[in-house]
Amino acid sequence: MGHLGFSYVGLIYLLMLFIPNIIWSKNQPAGYNSENENKIFIMFERIGQVLVSCTVLIFRDFNIHTFSIWSIWFIVSFIFMLLYEYWWVRYFKSSKILKDFYSPLFGIPVAGATLPILGFLFLGIYGKVIWLIISTIILGIGHIGIHLKHLKELQ
Repeated sequence: MGHLGFSYVGLIYLLMLFIPNIIWSKNQPAGYNSENENKIFIMFERIGQVLVSCTVLIFRDFNIHTFSIWSIWFIVSFIFMLLYEYWWVRYFKSSKILKDFYSPLFGIPVAGATLPILGFLFLGIYGKVIWLIISTIILGIGHIGIHLKHLKELQ
């Protein structure tokens, strides 16, 4: 169910998520247009953003505990977040075209959308907090859905 309290891990994850996105707002790919996005996906994305942002901060279960076999969930989660940061570095060093923005990473499609979803999903499993798992699924439906639609239009 989860134990209420501040999660410094949640704060770190949100910073890993928000900082590149803030930088991206000044480095959007040429031709990027969000005007025709699916309204249902947008609704899922916005609701998921709020739920994930709040949930990841208010459960101390995400903070690092004594190392055990269960810690593998956290390690995998953090690896996904590190890959997400790497994906951003690769994007910022690219020519910043739409193809770069919707690029896969190590076979993971639309990695810029998929990697943080996987990171938060595995963090929810690590913390045994169903609310983060559900919130992340809601966010993933919207966020990954939007990116896949853009990728399909690009092809």
